[in-house]
Amino acid sequence: MVVLILFSNSFFITKITGLWAVSPKEITQTYDVGVVLGGSTITYEKKYHRNIFKGNIDRLLQAVELYQKGKIKRILITGGSGNLIYRNLKESRLMRSFLISINFPPGRILMDTLAENTHENAVYSKQILLQHPDLKKVLLITSSLHMRRALACFRHEGINAMPYPTNLINSNTHQNVEYLFIPNISNFLIWNSMTHEMLGYVAYKFMGYI
Repeated sequence: MVVLILFSNSFFITKITGLWAVSPKEITQTYDVGVVLGGSTITYEKKYHRNIFKGNIDRLLQAVELYQKGKIKRILITGGSGNLIYRNLKESRLMRSFLISINFPPGRILMDTLAENTHENAVYSKQILLQHPDLKKVLLITSSLHMRRALACFRHEGINAMPYPTNLINSNTHQNVEYLFIPNISNFLIWNSMTHEMLGYVAYKFMGYI
């Protein structure tokens, strides 16, 4: 009972995730490209003929805002199918299609459809960047909990990217009864994501990916 109460507490989970998640910093310069990592961002529902936006869509939306503000000149989307059955359903293609549907310039979009994990995101992004030597200043855009592992992968591949974390959860604490004392079941999902990232970081270190 104590464990259930503790790990469903918003104050506790904010403090713990704040130790792992990468905090945002102010963007003071313009980057040649923003690399957006796929993974639970968007899928397609054939029955209703429409896109379904998922939890990590903040990565793509933040990139669009950065482009509109002149902070990045291009967007590189990296992400394959991530599905053992629907291999032709490429997440990066869906993201690109969505961008074009909101009048984002197609010529400003680069795309990798092969990456199936964070390590491959870095590997295939590097191949694309090598084909575009003008893209020297790279901004890495992914979730704050995922950023530590992603950044390590990209730098291991020789890409000196700067982090731009999204899906922020390590925000300032709120001094109210609900935040401090009332259990919230959604906090278990945050705890699960952080555990996944910590174990993934260790596994990538063991495999030589970082």
